[in-house]
Amino acid sequence: MREAVILKSYQNGIAIKLNPEVPFEKILEELSIKFTQSGAFFGNSKVAVSLEGREVSDAEEIRILDTINACSDVRVVCIVGRDETTNRLFLKALKHMEKKLSGDEEGKFYRGSLKNHESLETETSIIILGDVHPGCSVVSAKNIIILGGLYGKAYAGGNGEEEHYIVALEMAPESLTIGDFKYQSRKKHRKKLIQPRIQPEIAFVKNKRILLEPLTKELLDTF
Repeated sequence: MREAVILKSYQNGIAIKLNPEVPFEKILEELSIKFTQSGAFFGNSKVAVSLEGREVSDAEEIRILDTINACSDVRVVCIVGRDETTNRLFLKALKHMEKKLSGDEEGKFYRGSLKNHESLETETSIIILGDVHPGCSVVSAKNIIILGGLYGKAYAGGNGEEEHYIVALEMAPESLTIGDFKYQSRKKHRKKLIQPRIQPEIAFVKNKRILLEPLTKELLDTF
């Protein structure tokens, strides 16, 4: 019988191939063994993950992610879809934006999600490795990059400058502010329990108003 789980690493990501003929509990057991054995190889890397080979429910996705978190230091920043072109563009953009912020000596990382009406303020650019839940807010004098969902409020360019931007893997904010410009979302905000599958977006100011566009490396190159 074929293996229950096969891991294939690629730049900034891991493809997890799941045997459709194996019971799901066996999948989790094998997943635990493989990530435990591969811990030294993957380290504490931040990766995108694709699930291939079988259909899984939202509840099963959560259990898969919980297993990875429990057995390794890998940080799964999102689950990507099956469109290879979209995946490739996303991974390039993710690597690019982390490089841009890492090159900023004043840039900061915040590990964890903002919950229970928490607020985070900084005079530097910031990458948040988690979600910003409804009722929470993040304020930065420069750029904001959220490797998770933005469901609360975000204020970039807190010094009044409009050339800054806000990036999120899922953009469903209560409100956005960049410099002196405000954007009130028409989307009904919601708190999700799993990492998003949808296209990451970037918010920026153009022609005196805030625009939301799909995130691409080419678009980030303009900043």
